[in-house]
Amino acid sequence: METRSSRNSEAHSIQRFRGSFFDFRISVFVFLLAVGCGAPGEPTPPTPQVPVAIADLTAQQSGDAVQLTFTLPPKTVSGERLYKPPAIEILRGAVRPDGSPDPKSFRTIETIPGALVEDYRVADKVQIINRVSADELRSYPGKALAYRVGTRASRKRASADSNTVIVRIRPVPERITSLHADVTEPAIELSWSAPTRTSTGEALPAISEYRVYRGEIDPASAESAAQDLSQTKWKSPLALLASTPTNSYQDTAFDFGKTYVYTVRTVIPAEGGTVESEDSVPAIVTPRDVYPPGVPQGLVAAVVRSASNRPPEVDLSWSINTETDLAGYHVYRSEQQDTPGQLVTPDLLLSPAYRDTSVQPGHLYWYSVTAVDRTGNESARSAPVAVEVAQPSS
Repeated sequence: METRSSRNSEAHSIQRFRGSFFDFRISVFVFLLAVGCGAPGEPTPPTPQVPVAIADLTAQQSGDAVQLTFTLPPKTVSGERLYKPPAIEILRGAVRPDGSPDPKSFRTIETIPGALVEDYRVADKVQIINRVSADELRSYPGKALAYRVGTRASRKRASADSNTVIVRIRPVPERITSLHADVTEPAIELSWSAPTRTSTGEALPAISEYRVYRGEIDPASAESAAQDLSQTKWKSPLALLASTPTNSYQDTAFDFGKTYVYTVRTVIPAEGGTVESEDSVPAIVTPRDVYPPGVPQGLVAAVVRSASNRPPEVDLSWSINTETDLAGYHVYRSEQQDTPGQLVTPDLLLSPAYRDTSVQPGHLYWYSVTAVDRTGNESARSAPVAVEVAQPSS
């Protein structure tokens, strides 16, 4: 028989085992929690993108401004591709007496957000115009300014500065404010008023020449271009068309129907070289071809009779026109000398000859010819030529 004492001892052992197993499970849980589910540390911020430094910055004076040109960096210093244009920071500084740039003088004078950088692209380059005020021009006549450019893909860190460029600032002729364009058949005739002073108010020295620039735009943007050329979408940008010693020029190398923008710059001598003014007020013109070809000349007519007793016909011929846009000719016939008559060639004749097979014997006809260009302009009629188609003999 089992005694009460032995039953109590067994129960106590079971209780101790359960307590030890519970403590073991708690220890394992704490261990796993500490090892596998450790407390997260502080998040590591992403490394900011830093574009490579620009290395091909150039600068030149353009009227009362400095034109900066460079290639936008395509990658970061770590070799990553830049998927959108970075912001651009323009820095300007002074030049020491020895001609070297003063590093401590550089200041950021303009910032262009990345979203607007595309507005400054010209082909594969970026071009930015930095205006120089009249006061600055008076302060720096013939002196030099230093420029650098940086880019920024994040707020935290900018690229290293570009190469440094130095440009000498000289007073330029005042802007031409009146440019006229008159369309004639052979040329677009440009004329303008000659400037008399510099942009800072001094008397203008002798003018070396004028430079005429021309570009082409979409006709739909002509009105907006007259207000602001910087917002114009060009079919072909402004480019030097010609130089002229006088304040007029005739452009004969144009096409009817295109919309052109003309500007003129005044050129004066400056320290062994020359300097241009800024662009004049633009002249925007869309030449229309309203000019008919010349009147055909030398019209002759002859009656042709066949040997097989067929009805007579009239052969016409005339001198060929020399216009490059000639489309063809029309022939008119009348039975009264002083009336235009009717068109007998509804389709244009491509050559200066025609045979009229619809004449009737016993009639007197007057023929005239016109020339038509590709725009549809028709010349006046040629001098009429009379032809009598006699009755056939019995």
